[in-house]
Amino acid sequence: MKLKMILATAAISTVTIFGGTAQAATPSKVTIKGTNGDYYGKVKSADSDCLADRTVNVYKELGSSPNPKTDQKIGSDTTGADGSWSIGNSGYKDGSFYAKVKKSTDCGGALSKVIDR
Repeated sequence: MKLKMILATAAISTVTIFGGTAQAATPSKVTIKGTNGDYYGKVKSADSDCLADRTVNVYKELGSSPNPKTDQKIGSDTTGADGSWSIGNSGYKDGSFYAKVKKSTDCGGALSKVIDR
């Protein structure tokens, strides 16, 4: 009986230690603006730890909706402390463009709205 009690206690302890629920990534948003091929924006999040050092890629849309797997990547940048990013002048002035911030362990990824130039 004592052995059953010890085993039951060990099983409960193991579940408590390893069975915790996974934390969801904090949602993020990314904006895009630009004219004459110069694209810039901001990553926004309720968690300030999700602003700096995020990779943002800018794409030229090739189809009828955003698809980073098939669209043309035209530039990238790493966000500053305030979430700002800029790829500088990409040379791409005409078309439809959007930004994507990659997800990280604690921060969610996001696509911006599409802007037409």
